Amino acid sequence: MEKLKGLSEEEVLKLKERGLVNYKSDVKTKSIGQIITGNFFTLFNFLNFGLALAIFLVGSYKNLLFLGVVFCNTLISTIQEIRSKRIIDKLSLLNESKATVIRDGIEKQIGIYDIVLGDIIKLRAGNQIVADSKIISGEILVNESLITGESESVTKNKGMDILSGSFVVSGNALAEVVHVGSDNYTAKISAEAKYIKKINSEILNFINRIIKYISIAIVPIGVLLFVGQMDSGAFGDTVVHVVAALIGMIPEGLVLLTSTVLAISVIRLAKYNVLVQELYCIETLARVDTICLDKTGTITKGEMEVSKIVPINGCSMNEIVDALSMMSYHMDNDNQTMEAISKKYARRNDHKVIEIVPFSSQAKWSGISFEDVSYVLGAPEIILKDTSKIDRELSRYVNSNRVVLLGKVYHKLNKMLPSDLVPMGLVIINDKIRLEARATLEYFKEQGVDIKLISGDNPKTVAGVAEKVGLLNVKYIDMSQCDRPVIEIADKYNVFGRVKPSQKKEIIEALKALGHTVAMTGDGVNDVLALKEADCSVAMNSGSDAARNVSQLVLLDSNFASMPKVVAEGRRSINNIQRSSSLFLCKTTYATLLAILFVFLPISYPFEPIQLTLTSVATIGIPSFILALEPNNERLNGKFIMNVLKRAVPTALTIVTNVLIIVLLPNIIRLTEDEVSTLCVILTGLTGFMLLYRICLPFNKLRRCLFVFLFVMFGLEVIFLRNLFSLTILTPKLLILILALCLLAIVLFNMFTDLFYKIFKKFEH
Repeated sequence: MEKLKGLSEEEVLKLKERGLVNYKSDVKTKSIGQIITGNFFTLFNFLNFGLALAIFLVGSYKNLLFLGVVFCNTLISTIQEIRSKRIIDKLSLLNESKATVIRDGIEKQIGIYDIVLGDIIKLRAGNQIVADSKIISGEILVNESLITGESESVTKNKGMDILSGSFVVSGNALAEVVHVGSDNYTAKISAEAKYIKKINSEILNFINRIIKYISIAIVPIGVLLFVGQMDSGAFGDTVVHVVAALIGMIPEGLVLLTSTVLAISVIRLAKYNVLVQELYCIETLARVDTICLDKTGTITKGEMEVSKIVPINGCSMNEIVDALSMMSYHMDNDNQTMEAISKKYARRNDHKVIEIVPFSSQAKWSGISFEDVSYVLGAPEIILKDTSKIDRELSRYVNSNRVVLLGKVYHKLNKMLPSDLVPMGLVIINDKIRLEARATLEYFKEQGVDIKLISGDNPKTVAGVAEKVGLLNVKYIDMSQCDRPVIEIADKYNVFGRVKPSQKKEIIEALKALGHTVAMTGDGVNDVLALKEADCSVAMNSGSDAARNVSQLVLLDSNFASMPKVVAEGRRSINNIQRSSSLFLCKTTYATLLAILFVFLPISYPFEPIQLTLTSVATIGIPSFILALEPNNERLNGKFIMNVLKRAVPTALTIVTNVLIIVLLPNIIRLTEDEVSTLCVILTGLTGFMLLYRICLPFNKLRRCLFVFLFVMFGLEVIFLRNLFSLTILTPKLLILILALCLLAIVLFNMFTDLFYKIFKKFEH
C-alpha cells in the first residue's frame, strides 16, 4: 500500500476552526435542558396546572396540595434521568470507536469525532465506516445492510465511494474523507424508518396506549361532567368536584415511575461495566426465553493460538511453515486465524505478490498468489468439497478446535475457489474457553432460557465447546449442508456450525417467528445482521466497531459473566414496575368510571382534589416508589398488561361499587353531604389497602413495616387532619357504617378478583 503523508496537524487545526470536523449529528442521550423540559412540560403536567388554575380562581387553595405531589414526582424523575444520562455519556466515551488516520506521514489512533474533511483513514475488517469516503488504495468487501437493507456485501476498490454507516467485512484500504458531520449519508437519511429498530417493549406500548386513551377522553368527560354537576351545587363547588374527577384520571405517576426505575437500572448496571444504549432493552432482556451465542469471543476468549500442524500428501513441515509465514506477512491480520498464525511463525517477505483474496465470513477462505504458486487457507469442507481423504485427521482434531486447511495451486487466484487445489496440511487452532462461561450458561439453564450456539466454525468443533461448557443434549447441524427452511430446524438444534452471516440473521428471524423472545450476543462483523435483528442485542467491547454500534447493550469489560446481572436487573425492574403500575391504573380506572357515571347521576361528585391526594399518597405514591426499588428476581410470567389489569380492575370496580352504594345511602338513612364524602374517602383508602396487601404478598420485613406505617398514617390523617382534608368527625353511626361497608368491600374485592382472574386466564390461553 502506497506511503501517504495525509494532513498536517496545522491543516487539521484550521479545518476544525472552520467546523469541518466529524461532529456527532445524532446525540444518543438528551441534554440536561431537554430532560428538564421533557419531564416538566408534559401533557399531563399542563392538564394538572390548568386544573390547578381553575381551583385557584375559585379560591379553594388547600385543594392545590395535589401540585406538591406532581412537582415532587417530576423532580425525582428528572434527577434520576440526569444521573443516568451522565453515566451513559461517561460509559459511551469509554466505548467510543477509534479510527486509524494518517497525519504527517504517521498512523494515529483518534476518536471518530476528531476526524476532519480530507483525513486519510485506514480501514480493515470489523471497522465501521464513520464518514463518507473515497478509496484511494486497496480493496475491501463492504456490507451496507444497515443503510440499504441489502445483506449482500459489495466489493469497493480505488476510486469508489463508501458510505458512513456501512462496515468492512474483509480486506484493507486507505480512504479519503469526503463528508463529515451532518453532510454524511447516514445523517441525511437518519429519519428514514429503515434506520429505526422498533422498540419491543410491552411497558412502553402499554403506557403510550393509556396516555392516548386518557388524552382523548379527559376533555369531553370534563365538559359533560361540569354541565351535569352545575345543578348539584354552587359554581365553586362544582369546579372543585370536576377537577377532583379529572385529576384522578391522570396517571402521571405511572410515566414518571417507569422512567425513574429504568434510569436507576442503568445506574446499577454501570457498576458492572454494562453500557445500556437503549433504555427499554432492559425489559426485553428480562423477557428473553432464547439466547443465541456466538462461540468465538463470547463462550471462548477469542485468543486464538496455533497448537499443531498436520502435514498431508507427504508435504514437509518446512514447506507448510514457509507458506504460512509468507501469507501472514502479506495478508493483514484481519481475522483471528491469520492473527494466530502470525503470532506463531516468523513473517517472511521473499516472494512478489500477484493477487490477494482477503478472508470473508461469507466465503470462509482466503488466498494469495505469488509468481510461481498460490496458497489458499480456509475451512476444509469448503475448500475440498470432498473431505473423505482427510476425515481421519479431521475427526481426531476437530473436537473443540478450529481446523483450517492449507492448499496450493500453480496458477493465479481469482475470486472463485480453485477446483484443482492440492492439500498441504491442517492447521489446528485452539481458543481458550472463558472461565465464567459454564456458570453463566448454568444460570440461563436454571432460568428456563434456551441456549443456541451459532458459529462459522465446523459444527463438531462448536459441539465440542458446547459440551465443555455444560450444554446438555447437544444437537448440532452443519448449515453449509442444510437445504431445509431455517424455521423447520431453529427449534430442533442447539448448535449451528458453518453459519454464514445471513444465516445467523435467518436463525434469529425463525426463532422470533416461532414466538420466542430472542437475545443475541456477538463481537464480530459476521454477527452484525443477527444483532440488528434480535429483540435484544449484546456486544462485547473487545469486538468490532460495527457490532458495538448496532447493539443495545455493550459489555465494556467483555465479561460474559455480567449477563446474569443484566437479566436479574431487568427482572427486578419489570416485576416491580408491574406491581406498582397496578396501583396507578386502579386509580385511573375508578376515577374514569366514576367521572362517566356522575355525568348521568343527579348527585354531587363526592371527592375533592385534596381528598384524592390523601388516598393516593398513602395507597399509591409512597408504596409504588418503595416497592419499585426493592430486590425482585422472580421470573416474568404472562403479559405485562394482563398482569396489571387483573389486579387493578377488580379493585377499581370495588371502589366504584362502594361509592355508588354510599351516595345512594341518603335515600335510606339520613347522611349529610360531608358524611357521604368522608365515607367515600375512607372506603376508597381501605380498598386501596386491600390491593396493596395483595401486592405485598408474601410479606417480608420491608413490606410489613411499609404497610403498617401507611395504614397508621392514613388513620391518623383521617382523625387529626380532618379539617385539612374536608372530612367530618367520625360519629358512632359513621363508624358502624364504615365497618359494614368495609366488610362488604372485602366480599366485593374477592368476588371481582376471582372473576377477573378467571376471565384473564382465558385470554392468556
